[in-house]
Amino acid sequence: MGRNFKTIKAWELADNLAVEVYRVTRLFPKEELYGLVSQMRRAAVSVPANIAEGTSRKTHKDLSHFLVIARASLAEVEYYIHLAERLEYLNSDEILKLAAIQKEAAITLNGFIKSLVVREEK
Repeated sequence: MGRNFKTIKAWELADNLAVEVYRVTRLFPKEELYGLVSQMRRAAVSVPANIAEGTSRKTHKDLSHFLVIARASLAEVEYYIHLAERLEYLNSDEILKLAAIQKEAAITLNGFIKSLVVREEK
């Protein structure tokens, strides 16, 4: 494949989400450093990392595999945003911003996955 992952819209959105997650989790309670902060950051970073890794693979099947992993990590981030809201670690503006980026990344990533499925069927 050898595609430049930085040109993929889903990667760009996921990268923005990871940066935003790092930004907002800096203010979480210190006792969450090895709990929610670590989990949320790990899941957020996993999304663009899996897109990047998938694009370095040789087949569409391999790429699809990594994109599905990225999609699962995005769902994980969605849950962590929800949990952070319930625990009142984030204000409403932060929640709205994170949720909007996560949703746009998910929609874009799902479109990318579907486009690969169509290519494989041809």
